[in-house]
Amino acid sequence: MDALAAYGKVNQQTQETLVKSHAILVKRIAHHLLGRLPQSVQLDDLIQAGMLGLLEAARHYDMSKGASFETYAGIRIRGHMLDEVRRNDWVPRSVYRNSRMISEAVRNIEHRLGREAKDVEVAKELGLPINEYHDMLQDSASSHLYGFEDLGVTDDMLHGEGAGLSEPHVNVLKSDLTNRLAEVIAGLPPKERLVLSLYYEQDLNLKEIGEVLEVSESRISQILSQATLRIRSRLSE
Repeated sequence: MDALAAYGKVNQQTQETLVKSHAILVKRIAHHLLGRLPQSVQLDDLIQAGMLGLLEAARHYDMSKGASFETYAGIRIRGHMLDEVRRNDWVPRSVYRNSRMISEAVRNIEHRLGREAKDVEVAKELGLPINEYHDMLQDSASSHLYGFEDLGVTDDMLHGEGAGLSEPHVNVLKSDLTNRLAEVIAGLPPKERLVLSLYYEQDLNLKEIGEVLEVSESRISQILSQATLRIRSRLSE
């Protein structure tokens, strides 16, 4: 057995060890992510997709890059799970349409009044009772996977606005978008800012945030959805 073959054997053994020792990470991420997705998404499907992400991470992990394997694998695992959910396209077209209507209503109100739009004002703009507007927000929550890409800074935006630009120019554009996103979030109503912080920075799920703020899980979902749509409406400007 030559040196290259021996290295390959050791490398394969290392990959198998990494996969076996981090299988529990896949289950942990799947359970946590499941709380952010519609009930139609199955835990077993997330775990299966996550295992593919773990296998890919084990094959491509390079310890010389500095990141721990768990951090690197976590990104790959979550990415595979979200890709699986997106491929299934479980969101009705009406939900996307309603999300756009809410974003447009928020934008119109904020242009007209020069301040953030309130729930009752958005409901009135849409010609809906407040409870029906809250139901619409609840449904709209199912169209978001609640990653940072759902807040508006996406590869699609870069490709759309940055077509034909060199890599440095694309990086500048991405930096500008990220800075604009930070400004928009800073201008959100305090409760929406708090929920976003607990969700993204503290990594709490909707139920945990509800317990912290002493409101229902569905109300947290509504707040998070409204914050997302408000951010989208402001970024679109």
